Amino acid sequence: MTTALFDGAPRPTAGALRLTGARTERPAGVDVDAYLAGLDEHCPFLRPSVRRGMTGWTVYEITPGSHRYAVEAELFHAGVQAAEWVRPLMARPYGVLACENIVLRGHCEGADHRELMAWPHWALKNLYAPVGVMCGKFAQGVVETGQRGRTVPSPPLSFLPVRAGVRPLDPKFLAATPDLATALSVAVDDGRDVFEHVPCEWKAVRAWASSLPMPQRY
Repeated sequence: MTTALFDGAPRPTAGALRLTGARTERPAGVDVDAYLAGLDEHCPFLRPSVRRGMTGWTVYEITPGSHRYAVEAELFHAGVQAAEWVRPLMARPYGVLACENIVLRGHCEGADHRELMAWPHWALKNLYAPVGVMCGKFAQGVVETGQRGRTVPSPPLSFLPVRAGVRPLDPKFLAATPDLATALSVAVDDGRDVFEHVPCEWKAVRAWASSLPMPQRY
């Protein structure tokens, strides 16, 4: 099932990103409890996931002077590691609650966190929706609007959540990308290598992702 190139634990040093917080149930230095409580109405699976210790946080810091494409590449790599961690958990009891959050900290010249997460997020969504894994993106301080027009609490940190997809619910969040919604609605993890037909080098992945039909709002 797993992609061999990306197997293993997150790297202590990863070029453009440094691992500054190994996987924990709470990210160090940030009180996320109030934020998570405010997400209850938007994500009914979050509270039981946290209670069962199935929500993890791994923190990365941008290495000063790193180019934005190098940061994107490392962030994508971290997202793949998270997705491959989640995949085998989905078949276990309460596997639908599995969620891994990749936290991004630090500054990159010429791009904010929202811009840095955009392409890795888009590529991860398209690679992993067919096997039932969802990927999101939340930038620190950015106010989002939920599916029903309600304001989503502003996050105290920037992060990419990678989690088990919920087929009866998640396709509704993908209205702007109907192909992805369809892929997720019929997703089955048959153990495939998601990179079987896509080169795993970031330049090639980014080019592939840019060739896909873009959402109406992105």
